[in-house]
Amino acid sequence: MPDRLSVRKTYKLYIGGAFPRSESGRSYPVADPKGNFVANASQASRKDVRDAVVAARKAFGGWSARTAYNRAQILYRVAEMLEGRRAQFVDELRQAGASKSQAAAETDAAVDRWVWYAGWADKLAAVTGSANPVSGPFFNFSTPEPTGVVAVLAPDSPLLGLVSTVAPAIVSGNTAVVVASEPAPLAAVTLAEVLATSDLPGGVVNILTGRRAELAPWLASHLDVNAIDLTGVADDQEKALREAAAENLKRVLRTAPGGWDAVPGTERMTAFLEVKTVWHPMGI
Repeated sequence: MPDRLSVRKTYKLYIGGAFPRSESGRSYPVADPKGNFVANASQASRKDVRDAVVAARKAFGGWSARTAYNRAQILYRVAEMLEGRRAQFVDELRQAGASKSQAAAETDAAVDRWVWYAGWADKLAAVTGSANPVSGPFFNFSTPEPTGVVAVLAPDSPLLGLVSTVAPAIVSGNTAVVVASEPAPLAAVTLAEVLATSDLPGGVVNILTGRRAELAPWLASHLDVNAIDLTGVADDQEKALREAAAENLKRVLRTAPGGWDAVPGTERMTAFLEVKTVWHPMGI
């Protein structure tokens, strides 16, 4: 039997629930740690950033309006599908330089962390909200609400770092535009395939691959982005991005190097929440 031709995968962007090529038509080579060619990934442009923000904004109303319990169900379904494609993620992490045991451990940790955040969807309001004592015949409640569109500059950990920054951003009802790891983007595109075939509505998560230094300034300065996570940004870029984000008073989250890998807590979720206080007369 003659040898079969290799069927090479084309790695694209993930915007609005679809997989378009970059508007620019550009791509860049992804190599393993030894410099061997692995694949070509799309190199997103400023126009792709704008398209992703439009998709995230369009999806925000529906996603934030869902019940917390329903969001928990959907995110848990994503975890189920991550587990079902475990072997593929392990293979892609090995291409990024991890040993077999390291790749398996990172994949398992990523699934576990996604489940952990999914479990918070219907508990976050109880922990972060409150009934406030007031002097008068009123009920006074403080309740958390999602901020809006969150830009996530993911760290270079191909899968666990990606999950650790994306899951807490969307669990409370935000939508996200994510710039994946530049040197190791393939697991991010595979995660996009999981999201596209789960119950997660298109546009809730949009994943861009390409040059972080090129894409980050456009996200930081975009007036329809409400918050930005600078976890994956180099120290010498942080100041300029903070200044750009200040133009429309974006919330900014900056995690210390390696901080995303700590035992997860509520901090990454509450960073992208706003608190609304409501007064209501008693007895009416």
